[in-house]
Amino acid sequence: MSATDVMTPSKLKPMPLSQPVELSPKPSLIGLTREEMGAVLKEKGVADKQIKMRVSQLWNWIYVRGVSDFDAMVNVSKDMREMLKTHFTIARPEIVEEQVSNDGTRKWLLRFPPRGAGRPVEIEAVYIPEEGRGTLCISSQVGCSLTCSFCHTGTQRLVRNLTAEEILSQLLLARDRLGDFPDREAPQGTIMPAEGRKVSNIVMMGMGEPLYNFDSVKTALLIASDGDGLSLSKRRITLSTSGVVPEIYRTGEEIGVMLAISLHAVRDDLRDMLVPINKKYPLKELMDACRAYPGLSNARRITFEYVMLKGVNDSLEDAKGLIQLLKGVPAKINLIPFNPWPGTNYQCSDWEHIEKFADFINSAGYASPIRTPRGRDILAACGQLKSESERMRKTERLAFEAMMIANHGED
Repeated sequence: MSATDVMTPSKLKPMPLSQPVELSPKPSLIGLTREEMGAVLKEKGVADKQIKMRVSQLWNWIYVRGVSDFDAMVNVSKDMREMLKTHFTIARPEIVEEQVSNDGTRKWLLRFPPRGAGRPVEIEAVYIPEEGRGTLCISSQVGCSLTCSFCHTGTQRLVRNLTAEEILSQLLLARDRLGDFPDREAPQGTIMPAEGRKVSNIVMMGMGEPLYNFDSVKTALLIASDGDGLSLSKRRITLSTSGVVPEIYRTGEEIGVMLAISLHAVRDDLRDMLVPINKKYPLKELMDACRAYPGLSNARRITFEYVMLKGVNDSLEDAKGLIQLLKGVPAKINLIPFNPWPGTNYQCSDWEHIEKFADFINSAGYASPIRTPRGRDILAACGQLKSESERMRKTERLAFEAMMIANHGED
């Protein structure tokens, strides 16, 4: 990214947003399992002999056709549609803000209706287009409780877990906005892969710790990978955890998706500081859980994420320790240049230093790609998400942009 590429808010591409949705108290059919959907239909008077057929119809309209209005379900009787409109919703969350980076990365600030006696909440989701693929980074919580010291999201307190509906709605909305459902066109100006499905991969790497919201994440990902619906391959779904050891095995056994570990240090004393959950589940326990991950093989490697922090975890001794730590584990190491955010005291390792670190790991037989920073100019890169309910003041945003320009040559 050149210094001239950094966008100010006035240069962000204006995109047409969805109209604000009414904060409806009606329950959503999105995120229900087939059994749950059948149960709520029966409760509203649908005959037992029709349940299976009606669930199949709704499943197809919601997840294959991507409709967000019951009136679009043309093969469902008018009386049935009226009943559905009266009691349920399939509406998308409100798009509060949509930003598009100069590299095509797209960030949505989404607002969900209140739950129970709560209040509306906001989260962020990010779409990253690449050659031959498009990856959607999905949030699992509003805020985060882990307080990782290098992560912007960790500075926002945890408000609540997202429901399975709210997790899935991020995927449905992204496919809406990108024209990724049948008979849909993407909004003008959208930057996407040239061919194939626009959202081909999803990663649970947004706001929050997915394994502290296991049940909702499990339900959402099983629906996302359902062959009669959204039909994403489980090999194209990655769940990233900071190391909630008791739930790691369950992830492989009950969800069966690819696993990523937010590692960032190879010594307990340093990881205690960078990733405080390490105090509860230290490295030995974490690595034991990784070695026991169901289906682990060279074809189903675990990805270890390692943010490069200048003078903190980027020495040759750290690289040697990383090789020793991962011994015997089919693994790939993603080296992540640190993405700055307002108020941080960390700096990104020099690029030449990162390359030497990567070369050492490669020479030991581990793939160690350096992740190209994407969407930094709109705070959409790894570790930068923070919902607009914790919005930066204008002076903070301007200071951040100045820092990005001043530090351009350092990373």
